[in-house]
Amino acid sequence: MKIWALSDTHLSFDSDKPMDIFGDGWSNYAQKIEENWRKKVGENDIVLVAGDISWALKLENAKADLNFLGSLPGTKIIIKGNHELWWNSLTKVKEVLPKSIIALQNNSVKINNCIFCGTRGWQVREVNKPYTEQDQKIFDREVIRLNLTLEDMEKRRNEGDIVFCMFHFPPYNAKFEDTAFTKLFEEHNVDYVIYGHLHGKNNNYALSVLRHNIKYFLTSTDQINHDPVLIYDDGKE
Repeated sequence: MKIWALSDTHLSFDSDKPMDIFGDGWSNYAQKIEENWRKKVGENDIVLVAGDISWALKLENAKADLNFLGSLPGTKIIIKGNHELWWNSLTKVKEVLPKSIIALQNNSVKINNCIFCGTRGWQVREVNKPYTEQDQKIFDREVIRLNLTLEDMEKRRNEGDIVFCMFHFPPYNAKFEDTAFTKLFEEHNVDYVIYGHLHGKNNNYALSVLRHNIKYFLTSTDQINHDPVLIYDDGKE
């Protein structure tokens, strides 16, 4: 079993939101995602999609985008991003999901000896950039939600299990400073953190970083050439 990641697909099969207005890197991106995905991902593999899946405003309009993901090989595990306006209730989302997609929201799921948990998160303080009281309020709330998902993970955890935490926003700033998010990852001995949200040619975050024995992956689709990134391989088919 291999574990891959690709986030921020920003699909719009049932809405008018073309991404190529953001640059040539988004030209035919859904087709590129599908072609690269089918070349790499096997039916027994898992793909982590860390939010911003669909531009839809309502769940009904997100179905076409979810069905597109569902048609691709492997089990898909998804979390909310900041653009997931269609995702109001986890219960209702689960009702329309294709069988190959698992949705997480402040909770976890265990497959073999791998535990997957996740929550949206929020932007952290950047040097010389404004940070409002509302930002701080949301940040504090997301710290609580991250703690909930990690506590749920601990209930399933046995010795030797591998922990993957999905997080939409970068859990640290451009200077890679400690945050309440990274401290929680460390306290709970998370092995891998997968995040997205960042786009554009001027992004200066590394695609992968090893920090305090945790490997962090930036997996926004335009940052990885719309090509799923291998996170883990257990060496078994």
